[in-house]
Amino acid sequence: MSDGPLKPEKDYSQTLREELPKIEEIAKTDVQAAVELLLALEKQTRQSADLSSTEKLLVKIITLYKDAGDWKQMNEYVQLLSKKHGQLKQAITKMVQEVISFLDDAPTKDIKVETIENIRIVTEGKIFVEVERARVTRTLAKIKELDGDIDAAADLMCDLQVETYGSMDNREKTEFILEQVQLCISRKDFSQAGILSRKISSSYFDDPAVQDLRLRYYELMIRVSLHDDKYLDVCKHYRAVYSTPSVKEDDTKWKDVLRNVVHFIILAPYDNEQSDLIHRIEADPKLQLLPVEAELLKRFTLIELMRWPRIDEIFGADLRKTAVFDVSDPKGEKRWEDLRMRVIEHNIRVVAKYYNRIHTSRLKTLLDLSDSETEQQLSKLVTQGTIYARINRPEKIVTFDKPKDSNDVLNEWSSNITSLLGIVETLSHLISKEDMVSVKA
Repeated sequence: MSDGPLKPEKDYSQTLREELPKIEEIAKTDVQAAVELLLALEKQTRQSADLSSTEKLLVKIITLYKDAGDWKQMNEYVQLLSKKHGQLKQAITKMVQEVISFLDDAPTKDIKVETIENIRIVTEGKIFVEVERARVTRTLAKIKELDGDIDAAADLMCDLQVETYGSMDNREKTEFILEQVQLCISRKDFSQAGILSRKISSSYFDDPAVQDLRLRYYELMIRVSLHDDKYLDVCKHYRAVYSTPSVKEDDTKWKDVLRNVVHFIILAPYDNEQSDLIHRIEADPKLQLLPVEAELLKRFTLIELMRWPRIDEIFGADLRKTAVFDVSDPKGEKRWEDLRMRVIEHNIRVVAKYYNRIHTSRLKTLLDLSDSETEQQLSKLVTQGTIYARINRPEKIVTFDKPKDSNDVLNEWSSNITSLLGIVETLSHLISKEDMVSVKA
């Protein structure tokens, strides 16, 4: 197959204007005879590289069979015409596009699926019809999904590498990838969903024209992150939703989203990024319109102890009504327990700031924990590198004062010796000066 020269060797447009009406009359009584005549003309136009006439003939052939209700013959001729020696690429593209336009008119679902499969066979490996192949594959995947065959739908969609299609616009590419992610989530393949989502650049959603895709993308990302309990990522995704203009303008929407932002930032394990983000969220003036969340967030930013029983008493009733901490959801129960852990970890960090040494009996009282839980939580934070602590079990003493590193000790000693020598030298000069003054006197 080739594109053919820019200009046809011979123009058959006049011939078609004369012959097509006659062939259409024949087709009313004998479709096959009409097709034979069209094939004869097609051979001439194809060999003369008359693109316009070839397109018309290919479309006419498949249209005759479609109008006659013979979809099987139509599909066979689609394959036959696409394999003709020297067939023009643009003509094949036009024929495939025409067949795609027929899909909504298919008399049964089986015929529609059979036609789509035929198009996929014809377009396989042909870059010039890759977009058409992707679109019919998407239609087929939707049919499989509606039939409940999620695995087949996901396999069909995930085989498409639409990010490499130069002839497909960015919006359509993004829609395809979002559907791939959606199907992977539906079949519980969250690892693949995460990999596919990275094909989309988040900067693309800065365009106000794609707000709908932005919200859909972050909704999927929230589901992926929630599956792995990546609370900090969930918070970031909700913040991206919160900054969407359509959400900002709706009081109900932004309040719900901001609540989720607060809930997930306090659920996120403490580190430098979490600490920075929680202070930026607290600085949002709109947070004051959510008094429960504002007060809870403030507790996590102050270097003060939070007693878990008191937190449960003050905030428990309100928090348990939200979807994040829903009592009836096992995930909600887990997040409630995670919140308790975050409160305990906060208290341990506060204790580490105020105490150098503390007895374990006093520490467990401050943390409202048993001996074993206290040691477990303390060890966890030490392992994570959040705090420094050493436990003297015989004496039941916890030491938070970090010993100096040997290199730091040597550096300090060297600095002190240098300073001492400087002082000695200064004193030596002063003594010599006093001696000289005494001699002159």
